[in-house]
Amino acid sequence: MAGRPIGAVTFDLWDCLFHDDSDEPKRAAAGLPPKPRARRDLLHTLLSKHAPIDKAVSDLAFDVQDAAFRKVWHDQHVTWSVTERMTVLLDGLGRTLPKDDFAALVDALERMELEYQPDPAPGAVEALAKLHGKYPLAIVSDAIFTPGRNLRELLRGAGMLEHFDFFVFSDEIGRSKPHPAVYEAVAAHYGIPIESIVHIGDRPHNDLGGPHAVGARGVLLTVVKNRPLEGHLPDAVCDDYAELPEVLEAME
Repeated sequence: MAGRPIGAVTFDLWDCLFHDDSDEPKRAAAGLPPKPRARRDLLHTLLSKHAPIDKAVSDLAFDVQDAAFRKVWHDQHVTWSVTERMTVLLDGLGRTLPKDDFAALVDALERMELEYQPDPAPGAVEALAKLHGKYPLAIVSDAIFTPGRNLRELLRGAGMLEHFDFFVFSDEIGRSKPHPAVYEAVAAHYGIPIESIVHIGDRPHNDLGGPHAVGARGVLLTVVKNRPLEGHLPDAVCDDYAELPEVLEAME
């Protein structure tokens, strides 16, 4: 719907501002395994320090924990913290780790994407610089392994952090997209009607369905990935960040 003033523009992070898994070629060049393998290897190494455990068993425990996380994420719109995820995993195995080793495990999992950072989406940094000052800009993003405090470091390293003045990360607010609370937080922070928010993201279920459920608008960003619409209709589509300022102007 055109002709409605924009009160704030919110951005998803993965496959929107950053190309998810673009760090994997960098890890491979450094002789490191992919992140899913590295996470499981780290768990097995720390468990094996204290009692023997078959690698297939610890890998399966990690897989089950991942599946449980995704179920809660999708159905209840909650993202467990890494501490919660590893606690669930160890409880399922009937194992514990000493406090220091458990803290090292959690820290390593949370920081893995800071070691070899993913690439910004093409044109994202330049588009944010053009939009900064014209609209209030916020991040609305789910935290999977990397918590909000470390996602801020990714944004800082890419030269994006300075363009945002509010952040809604699921580990900090206690809810994940498409729960209404994430958009309500943005509206409350800026003191604007929730209907004036325009959210930009790549996943129709979360990034179109979520804002539409609260009366806000959603722009489908296809710069990194072009996903099936799953029955959702975007208010606009942007396949080139250079065109995003014009897309938003047209929506007003």
